[in-house]
Amino acid sequence: MANTVHIDVVSAEASIFSGEAEFVVAPAAAGEVGIYPHHAPMITTVKAGSLRIKVANEAEEQHIYISGGILEVQPGLVTVLADTAVRGADLDEAKAIQAKEAAEEAMKNRTSDIDYAKAQAEFAEAIAQIQMIQKLRKNIH
Repeated sequence: MANTVHIDVVSAEASIFSGEAEFVVAPAAAGEVGIYPHHAPMITTVKAGSLRIKVANEAEEQHIYISGGILEVQPGLVTVLADTAVRGADLDEAKAIQAKEAAEEAMKNRTSDIDYAKAQAEFAEAIAQIQMIQKLRKNIH
């Protein structure tokens, strides 16, 4: 049995993943963070991007898109409380492109700073989804 850490990925809608992992890579606010078994305890915010999980005894990494949230590392346990979480294979590229275009249009036609900030956040999420879809497509072909 490989040296592992338990990881739980939960969104407001459902539990997305729960299992043993050899390592986890998360898009933390200050940059990507890699977590291996026996990692020092920590808590940080995560931004929109790809959460990569190397599941124990599986060759391929699992990719989960998260739109933001909290990452907590405790001895033997990693918990990701995501605002939104979607398995990489379930992402819809056409929908992400449409969301990106809508956010770009909203940024051009802003009526207030709040609208502009919301459009920027939506744009960043759409870009993160598109990048993840493209990366997954490269790994498949």
